[in-house]
Amino acid sequence: MTVAIAGRAPATFEIKSANLPLVALLLKSGNLEALGQELQERFGDIPDFFDHDPLVIDLAPLAGADVDFQALLKLLKAYRVMPVAVKGGSEEQMRSALKIGLAAAAEAALTPALSQREREQQPARTQGEREEQTALTQGEREEQPQPQATQPAAAQALASASALVIDKPLRSGQQVYARGRDLVVLSMVNPGAEVIADGHIHVYAPLRGKAIAGARGDAQARILTLCLEPELVSIAGTYRTSENPLPETLRGKPAQVRLAEDKLVMEPLNP
Repeated sequence: MTVAIAGRAPATFEIKSANLPLVALLLKSGNLEALGQELQERFGDIPDFFDHDPLVIDLAPLAGADVDFQALLKLLKAYRVMPVAVKGGSEEQMRSALKIGLAAAAEAALTPALSQREREQQPARTQGEREEQTALTQGEREEQPQPQATQPAAAQALASASALVIDKPLRSGQQVYARGRDLVVLSMVNPGAEVIADGHIHVYAPLRGKAIAGARGDAQARILTLCLEPELVSIAGTYRTSENPLPETLRGKPAQVRLAEDKLVMEPLNP
């Protein structure tokens, strides 16, 4: 039997395939209390680190363990991500997820994110969208997570986005986050201040506060400064604090910080 389908194209809709950027959470434990604590530690000081990004939950490491999906979704939404799908779970896990409205994700369509090295970076927002260059004083911060030196803007988007330029000194308690782009600071970053970027950080002055580059997992990001005296430097989750003193050949000198084989490499800038 042959079924004829009307040849006239619908006037009200079209159905097309879509290739959308997704953040993926590799869930390593069903202990949601511990998960909540670690999310708070990593993202609490950056309330707009995520901007309602669609998220896929990767259950592969849990090997059939019980997951309270209702509680998990509530926890994740508090950090401005929108769980839309799951993958890698057992049959029972997948059935439970489907019952609360999550879709089953195709493996080929996803790139893991929120893991230290595999975080997919979200596209940078346009110049007119919610300027993330606002420097927040300590009293203005919402109670929210410490940057990972963390969590996710595509590499192409980072390359094409204009850098965020700050031309005033940053005082203790101030924080600047360049979402989806590089950060250029033309004045001193004082102790207690934080500069964070999804891409590179350039400080054309003394760097004495905290500098977190590759905040969404870009392991190619670098930190460059004319005077390296930081409280903390971090690239894609790997960090070093002032508790480990810098060698005299680097302290107070022009230097760069980069990541090589999961280790921070600090080296002087050539004159």
